Amino acid sequence: MLYKIAKISSLISIFVLILLSCRTDVKKVESVQVIKAETRDVILNRILTERKLIATTDYNSTNYYVYRGEPLGYQYELLKSFADFLGVKLEIKINNDLDASLKCINEKECDLIALGLTVTKDRLKWVDFSSPLNQTRQMLVQRKPNNWRKMATMDEIESKLFRNTLDLAGKTIHIQKNTIFKSRLKTLSDEIGADIIIVEHPNATVEELIEMVNKGEIEFTISDEYIAMVNQKYYPDIDTKTPVSFPQNIAWAVRKGATNLLDTMNYWLENFKKTRTSAYLYNKYFKNSRSINYSRSEYHSVSGGKISPYDKLIKKYSEMIDWDWRLLASLIYQESRFYPDARSWVGAFGLMQLMPRTAQKYGVDTLSPPAEQIEAGVKFIKLLDKQFLNKIEDKDERTKFVLASYNAGIAHVYDARRLAEKYNKNPNLWNENVDYYLLNKSKPEYYQDSVVKYGYCRGSETYNFVYDILERYHHYQNTIVQ
Repeated sequence: MLYKIAKISSLISIFVLILLSCRTDVKKVESVQVIKAETRDVILNRILTERKLIATTDYNSTNYYVYRGEPLGYQYELLKSFADFLGVKLEIKINNDLDASLKCINEKECDLIALGLTVTKDRLKWVDFSSPLNQTRQMLVQRKPNNWRKMATMDEIESKLFRNTLDLAGKTIHIQKNTIFKSRLKTLSDEIGADIIIVEHPNATVEELIEMVNKGEIEFTISDEYIAMVNQKYYPDIDTKTPVSFPQNIAWAVRKGATNLLDTMNYWLENFKKTRTSAYLYNKYFKNSRSINYSRSEYHSVSGGKISPYDKLIKKYSEMIDWDWRLLASLIYQESRFYPDARSWVGAFGLMQLMPRTAQKYGVDTLSPPAEQIEAGVKFIKLLDKQFLNKIEDKDERTKFVLASYNAGIAHVYDARRLAEKYNKNPNLWNENVDYYLLNKSKPEYYQDSVVKYGYCRGSETYNFVYDILERYHHYQNTIVQ
């Protein structure tokens, strides 16, 4: 993505946002949007000033999850594209309950809800909706007859399934609490002139209820059509072809009064939906048969809960440095994508991408097994941490300096600290202090400064290294049990 922010006067701020597809085969969509600073709403202003978009979504096998160490999901990838459009970082908060999501935006803990909410008149009292992402229907989820594979014809199977909503009279339907499904079932009950027994589950997601139908634990549940489509692939014994509602728009939601954020979001959506990327993402998550294999993998956070084949080793050796093992896993993913035979063009190798001289110091080489590679990398981290222990007391803050040193070498980080101190920044704070000088250490005015002892550094690589690891760690915290 390319982003430009230009000021044309003291009163008017113009940000020029150029949206590039996240795939190289998609045509570039350029957009220019002008927003007057004095009329920009507080929410959009905070997002642009702090350079961070905070969104809440639900954790499931469609919208947001981690697979083989990488955060994925339909809503996640849409949000990432929107954040890139704005030129800001994305922070995800998980809420599988609509009340919690509404509380999140109304208490200003997040900026938007990305749950694929159905647009209703009642909900418009509480939030403002974006332009539609797409349309959906509410579908009845039921189990096929136990012997359906042995039945002679499709008509025989169909005769055992509920296709007419009139036949739901007196039936018990289990739904997730605080969803639109309850009001729809009440309306349907009035329409058919008979009671439908509604059982709300406060602690079960839609996908968990679908799984309960598949196991025969409950008879019916309700799901949005796009979720039903995905789960039909996972569970061939269920049927999701009976609609209980007419088509409805689904959209993102923002707090009432966030007009400029909403307008900006809609502007992005209008252009994004015209790109191949938009169609690609929809097909990837809702039509591609590979999603079945992903969902059944032990490295899928929803079904398997593992990050890598080396989780046990990572947990063991992370104790040596008192790190959350998920942080160490994020570092290893960044370095090698969990490939123990990985080699870089500069000679670094293995899971931890140690340089030969460092590796030799800790007794490992290219033939060393994963356990020894991880142990050596952790010992190196411990050494780096020791160098900052008396300088930076806060452990979380110190970790950023350790990560930067692991990538660029501690000498360049010391140079950046000296530059920060010289220019009246805090040498013991990373964000917007030392990180700035390391980022710019590839510029002559900085690497030729008199306080710099170790010269040029390609600082952008290290800058991104630190933030990418910490961002991925946040996703692991969201989705992987410690």
